[in-house]
Amino acid sequence: MAKERLRPPVFKPYAQHQGMLLPPTYDELIPGNHPVRIINQVIDSLDIDPLLANYKGGGSSSYHPRMLLKAIIYAYVTNIYSSRKMEEACRFHIPFLWLTGAQTPDHNTLNRFRSQRLQGVLREVFTQVVHLLAQEGLLSLKEVYTDGTKMEANANRYTFVWGNAIKTNKEKMAAQLKELWQYAQSVAKEEMGDDEPTDFTTLSPEKVKQTVEQIDQALKASGKASTKMKAKATYAKKHWPDNLTKYEQQEQILDGRASYSKTDTDATFMRMKEDHMKNGQLKAGYNVQISASRQFVVAYSIHPNPTDTLTLAPHLEQFEKDHGFLPDVLTADAGYGSEQNYELLEQKGIEAYVKYNYFDKDQSSSERNKRPFTQDQLYYNEDKDCFICPMGQPMERVGEIRKKTGSGFEQRLVKYRAKNCAGCAMRGLCFKGSGNRSIEVNHNLNRHKELARQRLCSEQGIAHRKRRCYEAEPVFGNMKWNHGLRRFLLRGKEKVEIEFGLWAIAQNLRKKAA
Repeated sequence: MAKERLRPPVFKPYAQHQGMLLPPTYDELIPGNHPVRIINQVIDSLDIDPLLANYKGGGSSSYHPRMLLKAIIYAYVTNIYSSRKMEEACRFHIPFLWLTGAQTPDHNTLNRFRSQRLQGVLREVFTQVVHLLAQEGLLSLKEVYTDGTKMEANANRYTFVWGNAIKTNKEKMAAQLKELWQYAQSVAKEEMGDDEPTDFTTLSPEKVKQTVEQIDQALKASGKASTKMKAKATYAKKHWPDNLTKYEQQEQILDGRASYSKTDTDATFMRMKEDHMKNGQLKAGYNVQISASRQFVVAYSIHPNPTDTLTLAPHLEQFEKDHGFLPDVLTADAGYGSEQNYELLEQKGIEAYVKYNYFDKDQSSSERNKRPFTQDQLYYNEDKDCFICPMGQPMERVGEIRKKTGSGFEQRLVKYRAKNCAGCAMRGLCFKGSGNRSIEVNHNLNRHKELARQRLCSEQGIAHRKRRCYEAEPVFGNMKWNHGLRRFLLRGKEKVEIEFGLWAIAQNLRKKAA
């Protein structure tokens, strides 16, 4: 044993500067089952004529777009998203050197290709990849599972514009303008003349400028005006027209949204699940919607809406635009369970497995017993078109209400009222308002809910509900937690669509390679 311990260690030969008579090619250094070979094979099979059309003739030669597309997609597959790190990988990483043919595009070329050349083209590339995977039987375009998530934009968290703030400032401006006008009329009536602005509630920069100049001249000409009011009129003349112009421009950018970020005007402030400060801070972001099949992304869309309810219609429109048809079956969670969405899915002929808000609670008898007097627990006599109250008395129809939602969808509600609730033994439990109890019922929504309940509780519906949990949600989980998609790098909706499209292609090709 002692002699064995005295033996010197033996090392493999190490000759760093030893030349090779027949150096290996890059192809020989890459295993046959390496993911880079899948990326190369798939991209080579795509039609990139729309991408080639983005290049104009003349000037110096350009890197081939197919090579750049391969390099960027493989970078996303391997968790490289910075253009500078892509440049470094193209110089030193063997798979990249094999993909690019040892060409080394710099970070400006790669970033320009990603943010400019791929605009309006990448979605077609994504669609071709999806159809290729569908032909191989890896996914289905007929049965899809839709879900959404909020992702933070590449925007400053503290430079924002709020729609309510603009509205408040314009109301304050109108009130102060009216106050100035009334003061000028009281101290300088002759200088003001008999002109009276018809309406201070609707303001325009031209109207404000004209009115404030008239007030300012009248106060300066009058000897009775106070110094404070003269200064206020001078300030208004200098700032208000420009401020109102700025407000109008901001309202155009908002386009019905509640807020936007000054550094990425397409991003809307919304609550994120990743709340590191634990204070519910709003962050500029986008609502990303996907339809998935077997954890492959088959369609995606980007929205400014903080909630999922209003995203389904444009998402299905994008699905049809990409693939030329709509899915036969769609499964989604309760975030999409609105009357508008149920109506849309019915009109499109899509078999929908979509929960409504209280579906899970309705499955529990203990939960239903906690609210025995709510509207949905009352018996409805369809023949007589009346509800029966807990005491057995009819609640007759007394009117109809039509109202529009924020998205412009018209709802029809029917109003029913009990005849005599005075002295009822159950009045304190049934309702606590004054007078006779009245309810507003949306029969169309109730019809959709009943159809949804029947589908969801069927054997096929239970299978779809189980599959939804491991179809769409793991895609976001994989992207966010395993591959670092926490925040977009590019700014503007068009570029964000490109960036997420690259993420979706990378997700699909990773899944295929696995």
